Amino acid sequence: MAIPLPPDALARLKSRDPHRIESALGDVRVSGRAGLGAVPLIVELLRHGLPDELTRAAIDTLGDTESEASSETVAWYTHHRDPALRRSSVSALAKTKGSIATRALRSALSDSDPGVRGLAASGLGRLRAKEAVGDLFRALEHNVPEAAASIGALCTPAECDRLAKKLSTLPFDVITSGLSEMLVRPTGEVDDETKVAIVGQLRAMATPEVSRFLRGVQSRYPARGSERVKRVIDEAVAASPSPPTADSPEPAP
Repeated sequence: MAIPLPPDALARLKSRDPHRIESALGDVRVSGRAGLGAVPLIVELLRHGLPDELTRAAIDTLGDTESEASSETVAWYTHHRDPALRRSSVSALAKTKGSIATRALRSALSDSDPGVRGLAASGLGRLRAKEAVGDLFRALEHNVPEAAASIGALCTPAECDRLAKKLSTLPFDVITSGLSEMLVRPTGEVDDETKVAIVGQLRAMATPEVSRFLRGVQSRYPARGSERVKRVIDEAVAASPSPPTADSPEPAP
């Protein structure tokens, strides 16, 4: 249930008292979308300038309201000198959404700060920005591991195959974070043939880490998912070596 915005919150935002502004921002954050009426005032505060701590609080608050109308203002801060403010900005844009947010996040994939790059990659997945898959692949190849999960959530069958081929060149855990997302997507988004082929590619690797991965996918496979894909995953799990446990003896030298 939404928490109504306190009646005096807008008046506090209009004050010049940093403490009153900070308390009002906190109330808007708690109210979430019920605080949309405060968005124009928060945008105006950012345009006139605030101390860095209040700026960050204002950006985070706009994200919690999920107001697309604030995306343009929030996007300004993806170019700020302070990486903490850039991180807040890209996190908020993943919630405020819209074409401005998508463009800003695509640009932020090449930010100098790895935290910004990772948040931008994750945000594009959250925004379902399929047009950004090419950018995400470039980011993945330039050490932005968060891009893999977003690619898996967005890829076409051909792009999913491209992701799977990177198992031979990039860390297993990184690529499978994307394959895990892909394998549980509806058949209408990624066809069974693509999923079956990728499970077969994994099964052929026959390693304990593949076994752990397939068991993880098996445990979260949707009840209404393709029976064919589920059967192939079950068969691959049954045929794979049992992953080592904490109590397993060390292999002999």
